[in-house]
Amino acid sequence: MENTIKLHLGSGLNYLRGYLNCDISNAIKIDKLVDLEKELDWQDNCVDEIIIEHTLEHIKNIHQLFQEFYRVCVNGAKIKIKVPYFAHESAFSTMSHVRFFTYTTFDMLDKEHICHWQEDNFDFKTIKKRLHWRKQLFWLNIFNLCPRIYQELWCWIFPARELEVVLEVRK
Repeated sequence: MENTIKLHLGSGLNYLRGYLNCDISNAIKIDKLVDLEKELDWQDNCVDEIIIEHTLEHIKNIHQLFQEFYRVCVNGAKIKIKVPYFAHESAFSTMSHVRFFTYTTFDMLDKEHICHWQEDNFDFKTIKKRLHWRKQLFWLNIFNLCPRIYQELWCWIFPARELEVVLEVRK
């Protein structure tokens, strides 16, 4: 898309070429200092992709952040998310984590989903959801065939390491 940007939010040490790498710390290599707890410093409809990995669990006002994502993104923009899965010890191992994510957490953002929160004035279609385990436990990927059953019955025995979600902005 012409004159749009790609954001890598909460980039940390993972600097990506072709993206505007943003973090709350300027002690690392970044392109822009950004506090995701505040209004984003971009114009409306100027972003066509956001990558945000292992950052959302640190955000206190996530509802406001998704409103900002909706504002700055163009129709059809992709938001690629990775978060620690709620049943894994890594979700609890850092005192700066303020929230946890299940397989169904992001369903409320989709106006077509039964769990949609009707008060929102934004709409994100879920185009991908996948649980990931450590490489040595690759055989557990079979649980991606029935993730709701896994979450209800097996997640505390075989905890997934992270949840990957891709959302598409619908305007």
